[in-house]
Amino acid sequence: MLNQKIIALIKREVRERLLSKTFVYTTIALPLLMFLIIGLQAVLFNVDEGNAKNILVVSDKATVTQQLEKDFSSNKNLKSNNFKFSFATIESGKIDSLVNARKKEILKEKLTGIIFIPSNSLKEKKVRYYSKTPNNFKLREKLSKPINKALVDIYFEGKNLSPEDLKFARSGIDFTGMKVSEKTGIQKAGYGNLILAYLFTFLLYLSLLMIGQLTMQSVMEEKNNRIVEVILSSVNAKELMAGKILGSAIIGVAQMAIWLSPVILIITTSLFALPPEIVFEISIGQIVYLLINYFLGLLTFLGLFAMVGSIFENAQDAQSGIWPIMLLILIPFFIAMALMENPNSLIGEISSMAPFFSIIVMPAKMTLVDVPLWKFIVSIVVNILTILAVFPIAGKIYRVGILRTGKKPKWSEVVKWLKYKGI
Repeated sequence: MLNQKIIALIKREVRERLLSKTFVYTTIALPLLMFLIIGLQAVLFNVDEGNAKNILVVSDKATVTQQLEKDFSSNKNLKSNNFKFSFATIESGKIDSLVNARKKEILKEKLTGIIFIPSNSLKEKKVRYYSKTPNNFKLREKLSKPINKALVDIYFEGKNLSPEDLKFARSGIDFTGMKVSEKTGIQKAGYGNLILAYLFTFLLYLSLLMIGQLTMQSVMEEKNNRIVEVILSSVNAKELMAGKILGSAIIGVAQMAIWLSPVILIITTSLFALPPEIVFEISIGQIVYLLINYFLGLLTFLGLFAMVGSIFENAQDAQSGIWPIMLLILIPFFIAMALMENPNSLIGEISSMAPFFSIIVMPAKMTLVDVPLWKFIVSIVVNILTILAVFPIAGKIYRVGILRTGKKPKWSEVVKWLKYKGI
């Protein structure tokens, strides 16, 4: 139970963290850094190479070569992207000899690559690309459509198809997702909630790592500077650990609420008019659940980080104890990312209500599918039970390790601390 001493320790922790430059910088700088990284990635993905791309297009059938030359020369998009093409027809089975003859040009990048379109590609649509960098997916994407157009034109040549028929044959399938919901009925699904799923997953992952590492470092600093000995003259180890963890958890939730404030403004006001395809379909109740669930999960992880900080005296030694905790954060992160592809996966369903995992997985899942109320309740109950299971163990190790200095302890010694009743 909370008492005056624990409340005083919570105030101390909140005051030191909330007014620190680190808190201000991370709260403001981290979202800006994320947007900068996403923007830079988009720019780098769309910026094309400045140098010309010299491509040799080869086929073992003259009609294929002629059609490709015709379509490529009239394609304005390829010209604007600095492509230069040359065309050749060779006998079947001699492509390797041609590649070997032009090998030096390819290695010196005077020739970007050779595209070989055999006659059987009219049935299988299999094309080979020979290059120093064959996995240039951006180049493949730009060339696949004109190649497909040429193959379709040749395949249907002489079959009396209209231009509209050919256009239909060349076109791909365009899926439009229609979400069926109990609350909103049937409506076109946009990308807004997918963006939210990514946002929640990354913010929760980064916050857990950041707050946890800061708490562990704080414990080790107090231990090394012998400040903890002064504090323990007024409070016991249990109260010190509780105050530090609760204070850090409050700071973590406050920071998360600040990061989510733009989302809260978007869904609660009409100040921001988003395009229909990126509208956020999430309620304020789900945001409140996210913060509550995050607070409970954060308490559990901070207990583990504080425990590791009390065992070791420096970050290097602490790596042997921190990696299991890192796995408990990394695994749900990857599960949440996999949910973007398959929101109804069994692993995602189980982990959204599992201890340690639900803190990251459930917020991602609730943005992608309709989650019934009972599953939210189960995840909260599971997190509370996890706290009740973890804290007695972490507390026993903390109360011994926080005063222990000198040689790095073995894990067999740490296990014996669980039986120690001295402090």
